[in-house]
Amino acid sequence: MVVEVCLAGIESAVSAQSGGATRIELCENLAEGGTTPSQGMIALVRKKLSIPVHVMIRPRGGDFCYSDLEFEVMQRDVATAVSLGVDGVVFGLLTPEGRVDVTRTRILMEAARPLAITFHRAFDVTADPLAAFEDLLTLGVDRLLTSGQQATAGEGRELIKQLQGRANGRLQIMAGSGINASNAAALIAATGVREIHVGSACTEMVRGQKMEEAAVVAIGKGMPESDQTTRRVSAVRVREIVEAVRRYQVSAAENS
Repeated sequence: MVVEVCLAGIESAVSAQSGGATRIELCENLAEGGTTPSQGMIALVRKKLSIPVHVMIRPRGGDFCYSDLEFEVMQRDVATAVSLGVDGVVFGLLTPEGRVDVTRTRILMEAARPLAITFHRAFDVTADPLAAFEDLLTLGVDRLLTSGQQATAGEGRELIKQLQGRANGRLQIMAGSGINASNAAALIAATGVREIHVGSACTEMVRGQKMEEAAVVAIGKGMPESDQTTRRVSAVRVREIVEAVRRYQVSAAENS
């Protein structure tokens, strides 16, 4: 079983590995669903981690229909990821009609190989998920991250199970959204997936070092005190999910 942790920042990346994560998805701006991290961040995370590192390729938040200029940025970011020696890239491109943008997806895939390719939850807003899935099979992506077109993977488990059956080993289905230590085993059992993607369930709020003489000014959105804390991955919480998955595997093996 694979437990992938979605995160932002070098401290979170190190904590995820310490907690037993199988792989990380490195992003920035998680509140917007994740965007491409900086070149410096990618390079240092790759240097510090021994587990696979997959990098988000997304130039902005919002929808998944990109302008020509935005697509050019994505191509350059893919080239950067390849040059920095990461293990995979993560992206999702759609047409205005809500279909997979097959042409542009193929261009990015060709630029990224031999890295692993994950098509992310852009899939979850496609107009016809089964048609979109067939497009991904034809393209030859390695992995699909999905919540089954629902807010959480638990709610979307029926579609996830259906996709798992249709995949038949041709690509990996990775369930994501709303997965934690208490529901991971049940979701795996219900869908048959071999990979899960976890995010906020692995994090905690960390208070930074406050400068006693600093002025009380908010930088960015929210109240001033929000600038004194940050959300980071907790190795302990990652380990709880990893252990829950391990216990499920042991139990399943004993009952088989």
